[in-house]
Amino acid sequence: MQYIPNPKNKIDEMLSVLGLSSLSDLFNDIPFEIRQKCVSVNDKPGESELEVRRHLEQLAQENWSAEDAPIFLGAGCYDHYIPAAVDYLLKRSEFSTSYTPYQPEISQGILQGIFEYQSLICRLTEMDVANASLYCGGSALAAACRIASEATKKRKVLLPTSLHPEYAQIVKSAGIADFYETVDVPIIDAASAVPSGVIDLNILDSILDEDTAAVVIPYPNFYGCLEPVGAIIEKVRAKTKALVIMSVDPFALALLKPPGQWGADIAVGDAQVLGNRMSFGGPHLGFMAVTEKLLRKIPGRLVGQTVDDRGNRSFVLTLQAREQHIRREKANSNICSNQALCALATSMYLALIGPDALKQAAEIAHRLTNYAKQRFQQAGFHLRYSAPVFREFAISLDRPTEANEFLLENGIIGGYELNDALLFALTEKRTREEVDELVDAMIEFSFPGKKTGEGAGENVK
Repeated sequence: MQYIPNPKNKIDEMLSVLGLSSLSDLFNDIPFEIRQKCVSVNDKPGESELEVRRHLEQLAQENWSAEDAPIFLGAGCYDHYIPAAVDYLLKRSEFSTSYTPYQPEISQGILQGIFEYQSLICRLTEMDVANASLYCGGSALAAACRIASEATKKRKVLLPTSLHPEYAQIVKSAGIADFYETVDVPIIDAASAVPSGVIDLNILDSILDEDTAAVVIPYPNFYGCLEPVGAIIEKVRAKTKALVIMSVDPFALALLKPPGQWGADIAVGDAQVLGNRMSFGGPHLGFMAVTEKLLRKIPGRLVGQTVDDRGNRSFVLTLQAREQHIRREKANSNICSNQALCALATSMYLALIGPDALKQAAEIAHRLTNYAKQRFQQAGFHLRYSAPVFREFAISLDRPTEANEFLLENGIIGGYELNDALLFALTEKRTREEVDELVDAMIEFSFPGKKTGEGAGENVK
């Protein structure tokens, strides 16, 4: 984004109003040792536009993007293909300047965009109703836990330790204010005879009781593993009246059974995988879809379709309490910012590629994942968990940080570092040749001089 800076006389005028003598004074509240690590504020005359542009271009060349090297890093933010038309259409000024549609008579375009987005999320999840305007998958899950607590009049929310750790942290933090409490449900880990990486059903059964408001099921979980959803829901329904919240990867729903078919009460997730770029970690897009019985408890915006006084198709905000904006303590969500631009990107992405291409992309990612798992195992590496996966898996490793540094030196952006493993993600943008390069580099790091299949080296657990 380009802009024209203020001239010196304007800067001096603003500093005078603030009672400051220089631009550096604006940063006096930041400790000096921290300021020294940042770009210093220079009160001297600035460089020319050409000089600044040249300097910034040099800095930009030091960054690596997903287009410069194959990236196998996932853990909640994924490098999926986005059609060029999505970026082109999003740059149109009528989309990039649209905000909260308070007045429907002059906001028909953005209202229709939200309506189409909600419809697509409902189709993907096979749930009854979807909303708009949630920051990310974690905030959507926290809102879902609050809904469950209010709907059931219970306090306890069960969180599997296979849930994304950032999501878990958000849910636990929100619970302090929203008056629900969380209980961790462990997974079958490496200490067990079979380290499957999914919820321990026996422990879940022992924790479930009448005070349980909700059970959260990640689908797939943080380690890429597919939880035994049917068995979990069966136990929940048999012992409690708790709600089932599925935290889903919407890209995976192109292949996997959707939450609506499983009988979930609430489905939440992050739609970054559907048309939104990684962009240094954000912005993301949280979505929520619920059954009809929870319609009046869902936060955010609900756009409905109607007709105007001339019989023309039109759109309005519906079933939205003003408490969300003016009586915040009574609101079921304090998120008021409109994520419509990110939602619009998802709508454009889904409309452009259609259900068949989405399924094909998911199949490619899944096949590449299985191919990568096979290659690693043939090379002597061990899978961290044994449960089936969708497009992400972990290999056991003693020195994951050093392994990633080695991969980077070889032009590969590696996986997410766990304590004793590397978590690799495969999308439809990767190729078999790139997978081969990844495995070969890992073989060179773990046991130099050995060929594929000769056995594990000292760095492999």
